[in-house]
Amino acid sequence: MSGRVYRLHSTLELPLEEVMDYFENDPDLPPEVEDVDITRRNNTLIIKAVSTDDSLSKYTPTAQLKASVTENRVYEEEPPRAGAPAWGEEEEEIPSELVEFACFKGDLETVLQNTALQYPMFLVLREIALLSEKGTLTAITENDGDLQATRIVEGETRAASVEVVENPQQNSSSDSGVNWRDNKFIS
Repeated sequence: MSGRVYRLHSTLELPLEEVMDYFENDPDLPPEVEDVDITRRNNTLIIKAVSTDDSLSKYTPTAQLKASVTENRVYEEEPPRAGAPAWGEEEEEIPSELVEFACFKGDLETVLQNTALQYPMFLVLREIALLSEKGTLTAITENDGDLQATRIVEGETRAASVEVVENPQQNSSSDSGVNWRDNKFIS
């Protein structure tokens, strides 16, 4: 399988426990990926591809997914809004717990690093995105010579397309920027 990732943007957030459960349940990985090494360094989660190709040098860095780990309070029901009138009622505490979330947020080199096995690890990220209830994943990839657009919003695949234009500047307004050369405020 050949493939390449050209553009990627992710705002995915899902409980760290769900990510770990996904990999512990022996998921179907792409054929080029034998396994993944999962490392946590402080508030960073790194999921690194282990190649099935023995000819790949042990010094060649394989693709890895990188997520920041944050702790968020999750409520069993919607908490009351700040500043809402209590109307003389005694406020009872809403049950909640602190949950660690894996946040795959950023562009290509922030979320999906290194080029060896990059496309297969994108496929792994796509599967993780389908588990996520919060955030989006958008990407432009190439597989066997065909460009593919991917868009996953809150765990659901949405329609996406790739548009090729002759001159990208035609779609944007040229009057929206500041003309620094003819600016009367700069002497």
